[in-house]
Amino acid sequence: MALHKGPHEQESAPARRLAFNPFYGEANPVGGMTEAPPRHRLPDGPLPPMSAYQIVHDELMLDGNSRLNLATFVTTWMEPQAGVLMAECRDKNMIDKDEYPRTAELERRCVAMLADLWHAPDPTAAVGCSTTGSSEACMLAGMALKRRWAARNADRYPGARPNLVMGVNVQVCWEKFCNFWEVEARLVPMQGDRFHLDAASAAALCDENTIGVVAVLGSTFDGSYEPVADICAALDDLQERTGLDIPVHVDGASGAMIAPFLDEDLEWDFRLPRVSSINTSGHKYGLVYPGVGWALWRSPAELPEELVFRVNYLGGDMPTFALNFSRPGAQVVAQYYTFLRLGREGYRTVQQTSRDVARGLAERIEAMGDFRLLTRGDQLPVFAFTTAPDVTAFDVFDVSRWLRERGWLVPAYTFPADREDLSVLRVVCRNGFSADLADLLIEDLNLLLPELRRQPGPFTHDKAAATSFHH
Repeated sequence: MALHKGPHEQESAPARRLAFNPFYGEANPVGGMTEAPPRHRLPDGPLPPMSAYQIVHDELMLDGNSRLNLATFVTTWMEPQAGVLMAECRDKNMIDKDEYPRTAELERRCVAMLADLWHAPDPTAAVGCSTTGSSEACMLAGMALKRRWAARNADRYPGARPNLVMGVNVQVCWEKFCNFWEVEARLVPMQGDRFHLDAASAAALCDENTIGVVAVLGSTFDGSYEPVADICAALDDLQERTGLDIPVHVDGASGAMIAPFLDEDLEWDFRLPRVSSINTSGHKYGLVYPGVGWALWRSPAELPEELVFRVNYLGGDMPTFALNFSRPGAQVVAQYYTFLRLGREGYRTVQQTSRDVARGLAERIEAMGDFRLLTRGDQLPVFAFTTAPDVTAFDVFDVSRWLRERGWLVPAYTFPADREDLSVLRVVCRNGFSADLADLLIEDLNLLLPELRRQPGPFTHDKAAATSFHH
């Protein structure tokens, strides 16, 4: 959750004038109201429901249009039937498995489906759970890695400091994990045209205190897959030479719901014996509204039993592995609905459509001549691009700002170490971002480019402040 400070305005300031449309609400929606309700403290009395709704509704109109948000990986469209199911289940607490046994059963089925999809050696033996998203799933996977390492090194820990090897491009949740659980983050920087972790660099940073290597199947910076099989092979060689047995966790927040359908021959999952655990975001390319994620382990041996709490709650023994407790069952039900609704062929069609839109859009942007592609949308349906070397009148931050004026949310940001010199735009193509919408984006770019080309130079001076990139 974001941390928020106090109100920007003083509550002791004069009361705000009431300006409310009498057509909204009940017969006398403003009866007895002489001033607008306060924003930063509870009102003294209640409001009619329609009045309260309209006040909130009108303020939310200033949010961006989620369908035109090409920054987010999160699902912004589902079928109406999914929305009905979610409404029917939003009052069910996911943690009350005795009270809502069918919801718990649907969660179990989703875990079994993912274990089969990701080629677990024995899908019936694989263990997993739903989470609020990939961030929580990554925390759980990291905790399991650290606890297994600590058990293997009981004679040295807590004296020795554990470390986790990953690329500098990892999602911020991994930095949080290392901070919260006191693990050294060993980050491989970007280099040249390599924008993610490579096998040799990963193996070179491992030692006896390494709890694992994180391989990202679909970097948020450019949409590229990290070479999971090559990383595992390098760690196999490391074990042969040194005896160090380093497990791999695959952060498949997006790619774990793309590769099984579009890149079936790519070995990145439990087919690789060194892959210990995998996470994904059901609310990204799992095609469910936020927030649901999934964490799976190859077998019970990869998830230390002492991390699983068995709580006698509301009449039953309830094994749970989570950072939180209560949460709605609606998203889990929506995930099961989507699995049931689409099946393998349906998912393949939806994801292929998103990839086709991404590749076609990338090619058309490249053909304009003002931009250089870093990736082409042929792995995740995501691509990154920057201005061409000869473009001096504008930069990516100018493009992002001008597109925002047309309603498009396209993030511009600077890459991390050691490529801070590179600033890019990134486009995420999701289900619901159609070829027609892609055409409209191209039309707007063609309208904006002549004006951008006439600029005397880029208008952005503080790139750190200008960036609109958030994982």
